[in-house]
Amino acid sequence: MLITGLALLVIAYLLGSIPSAVWIGKAFYNTDVREFGSGNAGATNTFRVLGKTAGIPVLAIDALKGWFAVMLPVWNLSAPDSPVLFENFRVLCGAAAVFGHIFPLFAGFRGGKGIATLLGVAVGMQPIAALFCIALFTLVLLLTHYVSLGSILASLFYATFIIWIERAHHDATIIFAVTIPLLVILTHVKNIQRMIKGKESRTYLINKRQK
Repeated sequence: MLITGLALLVIAYLLGSIPSAVWIGKAFYNTDVREFGSGNAGATNTFRVLGKTAGIPVLAIDALKGWFAVMLPVWNLSAPDSPVLFENFRVLCGAAAVFGHIFPLFAGFRGGKGIATLLGVAVGMQPIAALFCIALFTLVLLLTHYVSLGSILASLFYATFIIWIERAHHDATIIFAVTIPLLVILTHVKNIQRMIKGKESRTYLINKRQK
């Protein structure tokens, strides 16, 4: 069981290490997105640098990495004697995938911020809370056009939903819920500073208003 668990953690990390933004950018646009925009190998920077045609599949792949990671124990381990330990291990697999996205083995350990992968993990762990977060993120993005603000507010809502509305009792689930907004805020410090100064880039889901 120990060997299987370690193998699943490695697989989760390798899943997270799939640099979809880098591979799609280089394969179809002859562009390394890390050399442009924010310099991150994530969905948001791909949208900004390469557009929706590249951004949408990158977003989908990055989210699926997180979802597959937390589903690996469900598919590969027998019925758990301890549901709490099982949930803890699923959270660890999700964390391994996010770590892989931020420090991808297949892209020189230069990845993205892990937001889309975190979303996939959240969907796999708590789909109802994740759906509310997606709705909130979309609303904030439509109103402000700030991906960073939408990500921060959605992550804070996720923690609120899990801890105070759903009243989760698994320690790992609570720690995961608290860690998400902390990680999102820490990885968006520069974005927050730019928003305060009015210099943050805007992303338009529909069409940018013409001046």
